[in-house]
Amino acid sequence: MTTACLTFRDLTLGYGSHPAVHHLSGEVLKGSLTAVVGANGSGKSTLLKGIVGVLEPMAGSCTVAPGTRIAYLPQLSELDRSFPARVVYLVSLGLWPKRGLLGRITAEDRATVARAISAVGLEGFEGRSLDTLSGGQLQRALFARVLVQDAELILLDEPFNAVDTKTVADLVALIGRWHGEKRTVIVVAHDLDLVRRAFPETLLLARRPVAWGRTAETLHPENLLRARRFDEAWHDDAPWCEPDEHEHPGGHDHSHEHGHSHGHDHGHVHHDHAHNGASRPPAA
Repeated sequence: MTTACLTFRDLTLGYGSHPAVHHLSGEVLKGSLTAVVGANGSGKSTLLKGIVGVLEPMAGSCTVAPGTRIAYLPQLSELDRSFPARVVYLVSLGLWPKRGLLGRITAEDRATVARAISAVGLEGFEGRSLDTLSGGQLQRALFARVLVQDAELILLDEPFNAVDTKTVADLVALIGRWHGEKRTVIVVAHDLDLVRRAFPETLLLARRPVAWGRTAETLHPENLLRARRFDEAWHDDAPWCEPDEHEHPGGHDHSHEHGHSHGHDHGHVHHDHAHNGASRPPAA
């Protein structure tokens, strides 16, 4: 039986008093590969931050399946590239969930890091300083860190931005490898052609869920037009909204429970995942 890795129940996320993701309900199944798409400011990055626990819900909940290790890769623009560190050190940070800050690094750990660096095509770059890397090389190093983390749930925020075509192809291949290993992968992306080629499932956001399900259905021109209209109609100072009973994203039975309360103090994130040595859940 296929089970959920993530469950959203009327989830609303935002900053201050302004919601950025509204009324999201549904499940992300274990072992699935999902793209999150939408215009700039549509709530894509906000959703990942809510999943990982950086943002607390304004309302509703996001529940992570117990025993789930998470690897989260933010946008390159959010990273301090001036940090004086070498590639091997960055990749080794993926060991922290298992070893802790002061844990002893074993010969097996060093071999794991070396394999990850080789897998992303950076063999020979181990001693290079991060501030000397191109955008594509840095993204490869960050993917190597994710490899070392060995997580069941992988969240990638716009990993294909500011990287060359060859790197995009290699990173997509790595994502496909994770999917083949029955890991759950969620990727924020802009290139809809790439999403159509490489991602079986897609969530289309326009601050609210517009469509969610099989990629070909989600990216139907009618849904894209609706998303654009929602985006154009939105104002950052818009008041708290009531969900529209007539708008339901399709696919996967992502049912929307629209009994939304106006209080901002009842949202919960249920992060039941264990970061240290938790066993991997059964494959879907």
